[in-house]
Amino acid sequence: MNDVAWAELSNSLIYSAIAVYALAFLGYCAFAAGRSTTPAPLPEMSVAAGAAGTAPYPEEAIPSGEPTPAGRTQFLGAAAISLTTLAFGLHAASIASRGIAAGRAPWGNMYEFVLVCSLAAAGAFLATVRRRPIQALGVWVSALVLIALGLAVTVLYTPAGALVPVLNSYWLVIHVAAAMIGGGVFTVGFIATTAFLVRTRLDRRGRRTGMLPSTETLGQVAHAAHMFAFPVWTFAVIAGAIWAENSWGRYWGWDPKETWAFITWVLYAAYLHAQATAGWRGVKASWFAIAGYAAFVFNFFGVNMWITGLHSYAGV
Repeated sequence: MNDVAWAELSNSLIYSAIAVYALAFLGYCAFAAGRSTTPAPLPEMSVAAGAAGTAPYPEEAIPSGEPTPAGRTQFLGAAAISLTTLAFGLHAASIASRGIAAGRAPWGNMYEFVLVCSLAAAGAFLATVRRRPIQALGVWVSALVLIALGLAVTVLYTPAGALVPVLNSYWLVIHVAAAMIGGGVFTVGFIATTAFLVRTRLDRRGRRTGMLPSTETLGQVAHAAHMFAFPVWTFAVIAGAIWAENSWGRYWGWDPKETWAFITWVLYAAYLHAQATAGWRGVKASWFAIAGYAAFVFNFFGVNMWITGLHSYAGV
């Protein structure tokens, strides 16, 4: 296969991934809807014994061999995760094909950065959902991935080609890869943090919902995601400074992208510090994480598109 064929294959694979992510999104929506309407399961013996007031449905209302509402909901959740795994594989294959077509690391412009960062977000979610019951968050993860990929293929698309000279460095692999991994995991942390704030507010108002995991689970997932992503982002900032010295003869020059990367770092550092400080844990600390993700998104889209600086070569 020549480079053109690999590029066409990459495009076909990413469109296939988008289609499967869309199916997964529908599966997560159905799972969340089922969680909101399915009564909590009771011990099997209570239902079988027909104890008055204990069974969610009369015993005769559930024919033998028929799946229960809770069973159908769990099936939908498992199916959505399987679809996400398939989409993740297609997504990864598209990026690999893009790299072969371009003959370089496939993250040299905004289109490729969005592809890899959204892959990291999907991968972080899949890794987390195997340890924690957070299938309901798949609605928001898959939605954000779909929005990112839709934006990539319609607005940010750039044909596969050689790098601009300033990017032709092994630091592209090190610095940008760390930034994308950190950004992908920050995305999962942002979703878990937002869900934590929503669930906390509902609990305080006495409105119980089965759609979201417990505040304890959401808080643990959010904190773990940020604990993983923060040192990765820190490394990305340091690697970027070293690359800047190699390219421009100075480690730091308060270029707009450098400035916003530092602002992002400060906000996430504040979040982690607040989580370790009595009186700030939980809701108060979570707002630092929300602000940190907003700074991360602005650093990528806003700075690249609207602010001129030394990093204005990423391509739109």
